Amino acid sequence: MVEDLSSLCGGLPPELCEQLTREQQIIKIKLDTRKFGREVTIIEGLPNDKNELKSIAKKLKSKLATGGTVKEGRIELQGDHRHRVKEILIKEFGYPPDNIMIID
Repeated sequence: MVEDLSSLCGGLPPELCEQLTREQQIIKIKLDTRKFGREVTIIEGLPNDKNELKSIAKKLKSKLATGGTVKEGRIELQGDHRHRVKEILIKEFGYPPDNIMIID
């Protein structure tokens, strides 16, 4: 992942480059209904690194006391947690509030 960032940022330090890419990401949080009327919160637009996605999902599941998984480059959480997920992504992970969209 560090090699990918350095090629994108033209030799900037990895920490600075990672912050720049984080500020450019648009994260979409939406609600989906599955069979039997169960609601699932879907988070798209996070980094494509599977290990990082799993780490974010683990922290979200712990904070929200819910189950969830990582599928196809997105995080799926059981239940409607759209607004709380946005708060956690801002406070815990440092994503800019303007880049997080809640889709109704």
